Amino acid sequence: MVNNRPNPDDRSDNVEKLQDAVQNTIENIEESHETMQFSSGEERAQIEAKNKRREESIAAMREEIQDEANARENGEF
Repeated sequence: MVNNRPNPDDRSDNVEKLQDAVQNTIENIEESHETMQFSSGEERAQIEAKNKRREESIAAMREEIQDEANARENGEF
């Protein structure tokens, strides 16, 4: 028998999960800076582009953290 009911939306730990994701992304940026020291021009450019996307992701995750924290404070979940 297949259960077609969707799982309930449990957002109770979203803030913590997002904070972990931000921290992991920051660590990836720091590690990539070490790698860039030993990279050629093209590899360095690729790493820099990836870090730019990572920084954009961090900004978006921080906005989402704020939204989730506000929702938690307002008792929305």
